[in-house]
Amino acid sequence: MSKCNLCPHNCNVDRSINMGRCKINDKIKIALSSLHFYEEPCISGTKGSGTIFFSGCNLSCVYCQNHKISSGRFGKEITVKHLANIMLSNQEKGAHNINLVSPTIYVDKIIEAIKIAKKEGLNIPIIYNSSGYEKIETIKKLEGYIDIYLPDFKYIIDELGQKYSKVKNYPYIAKEAITQMYEQVGIPVFDNSGMLKKGVIIRHLVLPGCIENSKQVLKWIKEKFDDKVLISVMAQYFPTYKAKEDEVINRKLTKEEYQQIEKYLFNLDLENGYIQELGEHEEEYV
Repeated sequence: MSKCNLCPHNCNVDRSINMGRCKINDKIKIALSSLHFYEEPCISGTKGSGTIFFSGCNLSCVYCQNHKISSGRFGKEITVKHLANIMLSNQEKGAHNINLVSPTIYVDKIIEAIKIAKKEGLNIPIIYNSSGYEKIETIKKLEGYIDIYLPDFKYIIDELGQKYSKVKNYPYIAKEAITQMYEQVGIPVFDNSGMLKKGVIIRHLVLPGCIENSKQVLKWIKEKFDDKVLISVMAQYFPTYKAKEDEVINRKLTKEEYQQIEKYLFNLDLENGYIQELGEHEEEYV
């Protein structure tokens, strides 16, 4: 890749020589591949999701629960062929799907790997599990290769994106990207066992002290898509990494905060999706 412009940062660098915002070179780097049982029920099912965690990220979230992988870039460099073999191996282990986590900065090589894997018998759904901070042009490259899009919609208030993920225009960029994802795969389609075969699940992590942001995110989803996408509202936030230094998000959600979100969600009549219970053991879960 002579000029990398895969994500909205548009670094325009030759990653074989220099590195852009993501601090990743032109090789594929993954941190982990495993059967994952803690995604949404229609993704994990009973056999697990064939998850591949890619190293690096194009965001810099101060509260990242996987910061050793994202900002620390922990992982191992592999070839395109090796990535294809990992996909096939997860299928052989019984995975319901292939779950590509934080894949944005590797899209071109992921497409190559999918082509190889499909030629060799890969036939389970492929999930693009991302931050939502995506270029439409990059998402368009994925048409025909991705069955399920699993984007975050973190912020509808731009100042929060700048403060907590160090990016500008997150709301506008995420809205455009998620709309393109929906236009590609359409309404949710399930198999006879209730596993998702095709569609979009929009995830939203509720941050303490940012309840109005969450309400506006949910409102936009309702007005834009209604029941044409699935939604996953997450309560698993806990202060980690640099979030411990912030006076607003240096604590967990309160019961009262989350009850506000639950009430708002049901008042909007958003019926399709999932909402986590507010727990006490998020650190152990992660």
